[in-house]
Amino acid sequence: MPKPIPTYPLSNLSNQLDDETDVFLLDTKVDQPKSAVNVPFRLNYYGIGICISGKAELKANLETYTVEPGSLVILPPQVIRQFVHRSDEFRVLSIFFTLDFISINSTINIDRFPFFELDAVHVFRPAKQSAEQLETFLRFIKHKYDTPHPYRQEILRNAIHIVLYDLAALYHHQATLAQSLQTRNQTITAAFKKLINQYFLTQRSVAFYATTLSITPKHLSETVKQVTGKTAGEWIASRVIMEAKVLLQISVVSIAQIANQLHFADQSTFGKFFKNNTGMSPMRYRLGS
Repeated sequence: MPKPIPTYPLSNLSNQLDDETDVFLLDTKVDQPKSAVNVPFRLNYYGIGICISGKAELKANLETYTVEPGSLVILPPQVIRQFVHRSDEFRVLSIFFTLDFISINSTINIDRFPFFELDAVHVFRPAKQSAEQLETFLRFIKHKYDTPHPYRQEILRNAIHIVLYDLAALYHHQATLAQSLQTRNQTITAAFKKLINQYFLTQRSVAFYATTLSITPKHLSETVKQVTGKTAGEWIASRVIMEAKVLLQISVVSIAQIANQLHFADQSTFGKFFKNNTGMSPMRYRLGS
């Protein structure tokens, strides 16, 4: 059986942290991460941040986002992410925490927050006043993080709870506004992408997704192409390739095992699929990443 996809722990963020770290607040570029962030990767913690300077291009699952001052970035562990570009001035005031940390002595159910769903919008810009209020509160948390206190962990945990509930209201407003502005074709495309994230491991035909959406394959293909500039088949392939790239970073998992985990008939079929979509063989990608 293939091994599960590895996830980077909080200690990957900085040489200042150890493997037991379960909460961390970052307001400057303290260190380069111990693992590359310009290739697809996953993490084992949640992250919430607001960009305070610079600019970056972030890929999260099937979406590409521009992160600039005032942008909120919210990422749960299961999302595959990749920084395509980060300017030298790029800074995000961020708080990171594990599920264990936020759940201690608490009845909070983190899965209830829609912004932590796999198919959520992971980067958006709230109103200027809301962004400024969030930045102010994150700086308050940073002060508590840096200040010795016998109940430091409890203070941080409860402060993060407040952030989560504030974000829930912001996200609901943003999602409602976005939905009201969506065209029918954009709604179909969004539903299609959500289905890809659910079924890409076993379902790669446009017909499957069209049937699930109760439309014809021709209608789905034309709609997705019109909205995104890419065909439905290209979007499906992109999600498979994204997962493959994460798996190929695990040197102890063979390419044959990866082909099996991704439900290809054999290693050869997987190799052809990967090369057709990336221009290189799986082994070449592995050696280069």
